[in-house]
Amino acid sequence: MRPRITHQKAAVTTRATAVLAAGCTGLLLVLTGCGSPSAADAPPSAASGSGAKNGDTPPKAQTLAGAARVPVPRGTGSRVPYDFNGDGHRDLVIDDLVKAPEDSHGDDAGIGVVYGSDDRPLDPAARQLLSARANAAKSGDTLPAAFDAESACDLDRDGFTDLIVSTDPPYNGIGAPPVPLQILFGSPRGLTGKAVTVRIPQQARFGNEWPEQPVCGDFDGDGRADLAVTASAGQVTFLHGPFARTGAPRSADLLPDGGPYLYAPEPRRDTDGDGYDDLVAATSPHAPGRPGKGTLLLGSAKGPARPGGTYAFAAEDVPTAPLKTTGTTRTALLDHGDYDADKKPDTVVRTYRGERQDLIALYTAGNTDRPVLTFSTELFLP
Repeated sequence: MRPRITHQKAAVTTRATAVLAAGCTGLLLVLTGCGSPSAADAPPSAASGSGAKNGDTPPKAQTLAGAARVPVPRGTGSRVPYDFNGDGHRDLVIDDLVKAPEDSHGDDAGIGVVYGSDDRPLDPAARQLLSARANAAKSGDTLPAAFDAESACDLDRDGFTDLIVSTDPPYNGIGAPPVPLQILFGSPRGLTGKAVTVRIPQQARFGNEWPEQPVCGDFDGDGRADLAVTASAGQVTFLHGPFARTGAPRSADLLPDGGPYLYAPEPRRDTDGDGYDDLVAATSPHAPGRPGKGTLLLGSAKGPARPGGTYAFAAEDVPTAPLKTTGTTRTALLDHGDYDADKKPDTVVRTYRGERQDLIALYTAGNTDRPVLTFSTELFLP
């Protein structure tokens, strides 16, 4: 038996001027030059100029393919969510990267991270590829094959967001399975080094199901990030922050009410504004932007333990990234977050066809007609 891997969430940066200096060699394609498509080939809003704010023309999108890599900007720490290098700019995490044609049946490449920058909301040139081989902790002498991003928060309170990932440690089916969750700690250089396994005290575990579905939040209102994780029989393992660099929480409890799937409420984690983040327990998987129902567990000094009634995830119409391809495509919402520091949530989506074609698009707040940036996860291919 393997743990059920879920994909909850999600960094990108590019030095456009440096790449353009190299000429139109395919490293960077800007829609206004270097062999870019005409307005007639662009999305309808690009030709019409719709989506402008206060009469201004919205910024033209940049499409990046094979952008030359630049170092991750060094930061000193911040309180910005999903800021792994602590430079004050939100970063993006991407699972299920596209595969090269010659490796269509191979293992997942890993997790892509694109970092924010001073020049634009995301810079795909400042990117990292995280993999089980390079970044996962071993289970005994065995490296996991799976390595999937789950949630992110500053678990050790050092000003750098940390990433919680799911793995698939070996398990012989006897007794409680090993903990499949690991933490990669942020730093001034971003997410580097080896992960550590989340340490769940035995008294906070129940049954023989895999502990998974980690959700970040300040559930007990003490200003420190916590983790909620599933346990058997619909219970919740509540891990109080801050966490040590060994992966150990400050303390842990087993809460009686929960479910096999755990999520953060959308768009606000604190649904009633009482200073405690809340949790949603569901009996079936939920994809961001899709309708769904669950049970609200209200935060309290004891964690997400107060019943809050039925919770409904609202359906959302998300824009489709302008992927130039034939055949059926799908679009998934990757994130709502403030990438341009205007204190308004922007939208990041991914449109893909199979495992070999995709396009990620960033739309600023209030503008879902035309993205300001698009790129493919082909950037992460060797």
